[in-house]
Amino acid sequence: MDNLNSLQQAGSAPGGGQPSPEDEAKRKQEEEMRRGLLATILDTEARERLSRIALVSAERSRQIEAILLRMAQSGQIRGRVTEAQLIDLLEQMEEAQGKTSAKQSKILYQRRKDFDDDFDI
Repeated sequence: MDNLNSLQQAGSAPGGGQPSPEDEAKRKQEEEMRRGLLATILDTEARERLSRIALVSAERSRQIEAILLRMAQSGQIRGRVTEAQLIDLLEQMEEAQGKTSAKQSKILYQRRKDFDDDFDI
């Protein structure tokens, strides 16, 4: 669990250069631990849904994973998270993001107005 905390606090490699082999090995080990913990937390359907979310939005997937891991560490999760529970978590995230961002997406249709049509018989 301590390694997981260090994973969440770890940023990019210092100096901005190429990561050293030790850093790369540590990152791979922490990523493997993260995947293992998620595998124990999520049931198969929830894991599949999370992987589909990762295909569309990797950032959102990381946010969800971080939330799930924090909940597991604090003891809020008792047993495996089902797909329905994951969907509820996603809806709660969207509501929270909708409240913080005042900008709502709006579709605006701009149709061309042709003045030179032959329909004036």
